[in-house]
Amino acid sequence: MTPNSGLTKTGLAWRKVVWFLGLTLLLVTAAYLNIFRSGNSDGLNIALLMWMPGLAAILTQLITTRSIKGLGWKPRTGKLLALALVLPLIYALPVYGLTWLSGLGTFNPAGWSAEAGGMAPLAALGLLLTAGMLQSLLTALGEEIGWRGLLVPQLAQFTSLRNMWLISSVVWLLFHLPLILGGDYHAEGTPLWFSLLCFTALVFAMSAAMAWIRMASSSLWPAALLHASHNLIVQGIFDAGTKAGPVSPYVTGEFGAGLAVTIGVAGWVLWRRGLRAAD
Repeated sequence: MTPNSGLTKTGLAWRKVVWFLGLTLLLVTAAYLNIFRSGNSDGLNIALLMWMPGLAAILTQLITTRSIKGLGWKPRTGKLLALALVLPLIYALPVYGLTWLSGLGTFNPAGWSAEAGGMAPLAALGLLLTAGMLQSLLTALGEEIGWRGLLVPQLAQFTSLRNMWLISSVVWLLFHLPLILGGDYHAEGTPLWFSLLCFTALVFAMSAAMAWIRMASSSLWPAALLHASHNLIVQGIFDAGTKAGPVSPYVTGEFGAGLAVTIGVAGWVLWRRGLRAAD
């Protein structure tokens, strides 16, 4: 007898989602307890936190199917991998470009040097785009094995595309909330409520783009690359390369209104494309 004898495809998907959410809650709670007890929300502790959804997904697969197949391990499409790589540049450049041109913030390539241990700015930028991308992909992959490797395609087995997007967005937001409300993962210079509002809009917009690219590619890799590229380009390049002014935190970064708008546009365009393809 297999673990799923007598289950329909929909029933198996339900079982996987329940197991995944339960395991994710346990593992993420343990990771957060470690972070808050140690008072360290940098480096290894954050990397471990980001890998908890991936570990939960792998355990779910082993429990329900005795295999880790079905998480979208094959890359499949080069075009969507390329889109995932450049999309964050497309939606971030207008926000930061207008911030620099308007004087709300200042272009500051010396910030790249600080990120790369004192190297010259251009050399530091090169290091960020190569080794920094690999490091970003390694951590983002942990989340994406869970969110888009397992959760999104399993939700699609038994609910509408709209509900799939909403549920995965809420789960992804809840994953970040302890760091926002109890840690230092929010903007400096703006009220916490504003950071939370903008980040919520960003998460729902990103979830639309992530769900589309996962379902369109039948692979987790474009979503993982999009997540990694977003973290690197927004945080490691544009945030690091901007000297903030009094107003710029309200516009730039993951907790500013600018990216909430531009990612919202990108997510809407991709989501509408996915809906047309499903018709």
